[in-house]
Amino acid sequence: MPVYQAPLNDIRFVLNDVLNAETLSTLPGYEETASPELTDQILEEGAKMCQEVLFPINMSGDEEGCKIENGVVTTPKGFKEAYDLFAESGWCGVACDPQYGGMGLPQTVNFVMQELICSANMSFGMYPGLSAGAYDAIYLHGTQEQKDMYLPKMVEGVWSGTMNLTEPHCGTDLGLIKTKAEPVEGEDGAFALTGQKIYISAGEHDLTENIVHLVLARLPDAPEGVKGISLFVVPKFLPKQEGDDWVPGARNQVTCASIEHKMGIKASATCVMVFEGAKGWLVGEPHKGLKAMFTMMNAARLGVAMQGLGIAEVAYQNGLAYAKDRLQMRALDGVKAPDKPADPIIVHPDVRRMLLTGKAFTEGARALALWTGMALDTAEKSGDHEKAEEAEDLVALMTPILKAYFTDMGFDVASLAMQVHGGAGYIWEYGVEQYARDARIAMIYEGTNGIQALDLVGRKMGQNFGRNLRRFFHPVSQFIEEHQANENMAEFVFPLAKAFAKLQQSTAMVAQRGLKDPVEAGAASSDYLRQFALVAMAYIWARMAHKAMEKLEAGEGDKAFYESKLHTARFFMTRMLPEADARFKMVMAGASPLMDMPAEGF
Repeated sequence: MPVYQAPLNDIRFVLNDVLNAETLSTLPGYEETASPELTDQILEEGAKMCQEVLFPINMSGDEEGCKIENGVVTTPKGFKEAYDLFAESGWCGVACDPQYGGMGLPQTVNFVMQELICSANMSFGMYPGLSAGAYDAIYLHGTQEQKDMYLPKMVEGVWSGTMNLTEPHCGTDLGLIKTKAEPVEGEDGAFALTGQKIYISAGEHDLTENIVHLVLARLPDAPEGVKGISLFVVPKFLPKQEGDDWVPGARNQVTCASIEHKMGIKASATCVMVFEGAKGWLVGEPHKGLKAMFTMMNAARLGVAMQGLGIAEVAYQNGLAYAKDRLQMRALDGVKAPDKPADPIIVHPDVRRMLLTGKAFTEGARALALWTGMALDTAEKSGDHEKAEEAEDLVALMTPILKAYFTDMGFDVASLAMQVHGGAGYIWEYGVEQYARDARIAMIYEGTNGIQALDLVGRKMGQNFGRNLRRFFHPVSQFIEEHQANENMAEFVFPLAKAFAKLQQSTAMVAQRGLKDPVEAGAASSDYLRQFALVAMAYIWARMAHKAMEKLEAGEGDKAFYESKLHTARFFMTRMLPEADARFKMVMAGASPLMDMPAEGF
């Protein structure tokens, strides 16, 4: 049976020692919610919820899956009870506005909770995760009436939310959307939506009393393409007011026609939704729906990045537990367990390579994610326009990098955990093959990782005349300059400096060639994103190594913990960062190796 323990010690190290997250308490609205003491209490309780409530129903949920009968979808045994406890404990509103019943905690804390939830039960996490995105869209773009009607219920968790984008004939190319929205005569402000949406996560289920769909559709006068898309809120049950409360009223004309039979996340209902004149109301301005929907999508992309991290963490933990317990052969340099018939497989170099890859990724990715989370908090809350702008630029830059790299590695680490298990890894009862199946979708939805790479080179690189890039390049340059004379840091700073110089070189090449021929930028995009991600990981690992050295020199804390940090940092710099050089060479090769072959040659 699989195991999971929330990595709270590592989270504390990143928040308190490396990132000094206590500084978030200087932001307006976080004065009382960002203290290390409160954060620690919240995360302790969150860890208990994930370990004791969500994790035990992960495998059973995968085995049972969701079921549909006459349009009614039921989630696996235990999910409804777990969700009720989750909602009653306030976890649906971690980072939501207290005005609507939320905890008002920093997004950085919410990032941590997203990781813990996805490690414990990724399928379960889809339900509140989609609601959080719908909350954001209404909070930022809805009318005050819409906010008052929907947000308290969504924060309370008794109503949930979805995002309805994809149609059978269009996925990434949203300009092809056909769902139409026509004004309802005699009902000021209401529209009748007609069309079909597919791959709608949490589109129908039995966890909440109402489901609030956010739907992209076209008005009758809509121009062609993405400039003609509007966003609508379409509830499953039309809200009606009883006193000061909103309750579900008449059933709307939106139904679930079927659910998908998927490779993974089987306890998450992925639905085909049919709108047959369903009543909806405009969110934001007409024909500006894509902008409003991207509020959800950008938040969702960071959430999906945390799914990759969460799956990698639990897969790594299970690979490690198995490697310490499984006896096979003797160590190459002599017997390590003379009292046993064979040594545990953790003595073998290749097993250590696989485990250290998981450890180096998860610990580095966690720090990189929370660094980005702090920037998101600054962007949202800072009263200083310049600081908020800087932080917003960094978040925009890092979003496609985190989404693509974290989810690629989430699947890779899950696959490595299977490999550590050998034949047992391929067997359902051991649990790790589920992690590989669950992880695979994260590389696809919320924009495939190839789309993330195109977003990076096509939009984020040149955005604001390259200002986004400077938000990352400047702190890296400053760190290298500050520590390059420190002999103790040489083994971390010099590899970072070399990789960073090549990233700057490939950035210039992609920009120059891409201006002349966009195919050149497209051909380089995936390798460039991977190179960028590895340099970002090297930067954050160098920061963690420096802090671990400081703790060891001061004789503070757990010596073994900080020594492990340095060992893992060395592994990353010597065994994982060199991939950045290979990616650099791929980027510099240009488009011709990809594009010169005629289609008939394949």
